[in-house]
Amino acid sequence: MYKLFTLLTASIFASLLVATSALADVKDFGKPIKVDSKSQFIDGKNKTSVFKDNVRISQGTLVINADEVEVIASEGEGREVFIARGTPARYQQIMDDGTKVKASGNEIRYEVAKRTISLTGNAEIQQNDSVVKGDTITYDMAKEQLSATGGNESSPGRVTTVFRPDAVNSPKKSEGENQSEKPQENPESEESQK
Repeated sequence: MYKLFTLLTASIFASLLVATSALADVKDFGKPIKVDSKSQFIDGKNKTSVFKDNVRISQGTLVINADEVEVIASEGEGREVFIARGTPARYQQIMDDGTKVKASGNEIRYEVAKRTISLTGNAEIQQNDSVVKGDTITYDMAKEQLSATGGNESSPGRVTTVFRPDAVNSPKKSEGENQSEKPQENPESEESQK
């Protein structure tokens, strides 16, 4: 019985740690998926696992932090579904072009084969200088495309997108530019603010 349980456990974890070779658009998808937590329960017969207490999923730069994660591996290797729950659960990833994406929601569903995350309940996603908030958001990580529906308590039935014009109004200086071109500030006003 113990040997069977060990074999089933090893089989589930092997399927969790191997990503399919077809997933190659974003370099993270070819890397193993690691799950850390303070406790875990594995049901080998049904090919499910539950990780609890300070759970962290990582796959390259992709990181999901949650209170609890359920892993459904019944569809086979490379088709696992990770359901992260928290108050909120959080996702972040650095895309191939260096752009950082952050997201949060009461539930984050990561479908490995589809390369998507679905956020439910107080869903929010940030990329570059924009923020999208809604009740549900689905984000295709490989294509960097999203769809959002619903709203939250302050704006029921609505999706809110905020674009921050600060990035346009204050262009970044390149490292080689002369700092003396910066307008001089009044030293008295700086002193009075202290």
